[in-house]
Amino acid sequence: MPRILVVDDEDDLRLLYTDELEDEGYNVAGAGTVAEARELLSRETFDLVVLDIQMKGESGLDLLKEIARDNKDLPVVLSTAFSIYKDDYSSWLADAYVVKSSDLGELKDQVRTLLAKNREGGNS
Repeated sequence: MPRILVVDDEDDLRLLYTDELEDEGYNVAGAGTVAEARELLSRETFDLVVLDIQMKGESGLDLLKEIARDNKDLPVVLSTAFSIYKDDYSSWLADAYVVKSSDLGELKDQVRTLLAKNREGGNS
């Protein structure tokens, strides 16, 4: 069962993503801060990260840069309420970019696609 880390400082949204992804058959852990996510990433193995950008404290883009540097094979889906970040070069390190919506179909599709690609060894 693929393991996913959801990083978002909005508790309700993090719980919604967790519930929805668990309903899809994934094992999901949540982190409310970049520091908490770093801790989880340092001691657990994940197959994919769903990462908010604009959070209290550190930006999700800081964590994205670290993941790209230290674990480039770990797919990251950026999930943000602000489409303006698509123009930020740092966001281009992510494998997918999803604007938050009440319809989680796009997020689920991206997760499914990236996990399948990773299983096939297509993620470099």
